[in-house]
Amino acid sequence: MTESVKPRRLTPKGLATRNRIIDAATALIARHGVAGTGIEDVRSAAEVSGSQLYHYFDSKQALIRAVITRQADSALGPRIEALDSFEALRAWADAAIERQLENDGRGDCSLGSLAGELSASDEDSRTDLANGFLRWKDLILNGLRAMRDRGELREDAELDELAFALLSALQGGVLLSQTMRHVQPLEASLNAALAYIRSFAAPGSVA
Repeated sequence: MTESVKPRRLTPKGLATRNRIIDAATALIARHGVAGTGIEDVRSAAEVSGSQLYHYFDSKQALIRAVITRQADSALGPRIEALDSFEALRAWADAAIERQLENDGRGDCSLGSLAGELSASDEDSRTDLANGFLRWKDLILNGLRAMRDRGELREDAELDELAFALLSALQGGVLLSQTMRHVQPLEASLNAALAYIRSFAAPGSVA
């Protein structure tokens, strides 16, 4: 199996070069997709030589897997300290909506867009993407669990289902918004998912 990270310790300069290559690949994929982004395009955009690029990534697949890891590390896009309150969930949803507005409904290099191109054709990338989505789901799940532990959600709330519902609302809403070039589908899906979570608010809790 091709690994996205070579088994070597990088110097600060080497790490900066590697990150610059990943940055360039991410920006190009956002504009042109995976299929429309070639290694030579990345090399030119990153302003590195061919030998430098292949020093860090021995194939396009290795580079794409590094991009997937980078995007999975972005923690649900907009950074929120913890998704452990109704207010935090609303703030995260609003930040996701704002990001789409800033992009004018256009695509970006998200896990969802990468999954649309890669999941059916590249098993290694599909596994990386699935693991990234599960990490995002667990971030939501941990927040919901904290809310239930504090008595803000009912004991009968199926937290795993709620976490998947919110993650699915994000990914499906983003896909529709990018396709239709309008933020309304994302707003509608996130609002519906948050309303579903609020329906499990414990009696007397602030929802």
